[in-house]
Amino acid sequence: MPARGFPGPGLPRRVATLSVHTSPLDQPGAGDAGGMNVYIVETSRRLAERGIAVDVFTRATSSDLPPVVEMSPGVTVRHVSAGPFEGLGKEELPAQLCAFTAAVLREEAQHEPGFYDVVHSHYWLSGQVGYLARDRWSVPLVHTAHTLAKVKNEALAAGDRPEPRSRVIGEEQVVAEADRLIANTDEEARQLVRLYGADPSRTLVVPPGVDLDRFTPGSRTAARRAAGIPDDAVVLLFVGRIQPLKAPDVLLGTAARMLADDPALRDRLQVHVVGAPSGTGLDAPRQLEQLAAELGIGDVVRFHPPQPPERLADFYRAADVTVVPSHNESFGLVALESQACGTPVVAAAVGGLPTAVRHDVSGVLVPGHDPADYAVAVRAVLSRRELLAAGARRHAGRFSWDRTVDALVDGYAAAARDMAATPVRTARRGGALRALPGISVAR
Repeated sequence: MPARGFPGPGLPRRVATLSVHTSPLDQPGAGDAGGMNVYIVETSRRLAERGIAVDVFTRATSSDLPPVVEMSPGVTVRHVSAGPFEGLGKEELPAQLCAFTAAVLREEAQHEPGFYDVVHSHYWLSGQVGYLARDRWSVPLVHTAHTLAKVKNEALAAGDRPEPRSRVIGEEQVVAEADRLIANTDEEARQLVRLYGADPSRTLVVPPGVDLDRFTPGSRTAARRAAGIPDDAVVLLFVGRIQPLKAPDVLLGTAARMLADDPALRDRLQVHVVGAPSGTGLDAPRQLEQLAAELGIGDVVRFHPPQPPERLADFYRAADVTVVPSHNESFGLVALESQACGTPVVAAAVGGLPTAVRHDVSGVLVPGHDPADYAVAVRAVLSRRELLAAGARRHAGRFSWDRTVDALVDGYAAAARDMAATPVRTARRGGALRALPGISVAR
């Protein structure tokens, strides 16, 4: 049934995607760039392949950035000037939301009314902009949180800072205003309902995907040769931003425990960490290297900067096990990418990871964050790696970005139908009265 809120066969013509604090052009694994960046890139490309144009609005962080960049055919990244180009932390961005919102509204105002058919905001900062744009344009707001302050605060790493109350309030406002909330997993949907009072009928579970053409099984020997890793090495891999939330320290503790239990392993064990300091990890950017030295494993740990996808796939193929010991993950794209390459995963049994990893089939889930427990889990995976590698490939094959986009388009259409069916009142725009849901105007 065509969506009454969209022209044509129920598909939006153009989506305004909001990503205030990080650009899809940024390299994941450093700064604030991570799984959300991958999500926006992959879904935007696939929407465009279906004839749905996507404009991604993000804050300009350098005066050298061009105002407009074509990321791929049909996907345009618009760099918005809001505050100083450099030196602003994520916690300082709420003060720039007014400037960011004004720039978004000005861009739309250059076109005929109805230029955008839907707003899709990512992270709570973007949601604050999104619900103002939704009211101004009379189009649905679809919001993906990616992480939730209340959930993070329930599972803080030792020494990590809690998310501020201002963020909690901001998230509550966005949850109340959004026409559809996109949760990565059933668990995240339950968290939205339990912690934020989300309407279950407006909360959709849409798992992220993995690029099954890029992250594929390959020759482990060739991947190791390219990285200078001996064929007989035992390789543990961590991929992600280096910060307490991601718990790379647990992996180092795991390696130290494995060497204590089996000193002869030192000649073969290698721990590869791919990523850069981020968030509270910036407070002590060399802390992980110092921890490796304190644990007496500095000789087996290798640090690498964030890698482009093609090179990252080789790291997954070269590894025996990828370890994802995070204190919280809304999903865990790293785990899925690793499994798609045929490398099983040892992960914390938190957040979305029990969805991303199938316990005892594609890897092992570990309750808690005790390195001793992770050492046991890693040894268990190594003892039946080939079986788990086959299960990892099968499990990852259940997830694709095309399926994600199918569900997103359905969510856009459902939100548009609901908006079209909602009694509206009138509001003034540019001197002309037009319909606007839920807003009354003195006349």
